[in-house]
Amino acid sequence: MQTLSFDVNGMTCGGCTSSVQRALSELDGINHAEVSLSPGVATVVADPARVTPAQIESAISQLGYPAKARPTAHSEQARA
Repeated sequence: MQTLSFDVNGMTCGGCTSSVQRALSELDGINHAEVSLSPGVATVVADPARVTPAQIESAISQLGYPAKARPTAHSEQARA
């Protein structure tokens, strides 16, 4: 398992954060998801063998909230 964080833009209320959190929780490979309105950040505990940061970004973006993974030492190594 690894913990990943994503900057999420465009969320304006608790309903927005709930929608993002629900969508993340439904993704295969996500064990835990937490979304904060201010600042707009989603943090997930994920199984990297089952879900990629790009899939997580896509799931958030499909809701209308542009998302970008925050770099971490582990994810930087994985991308190299």
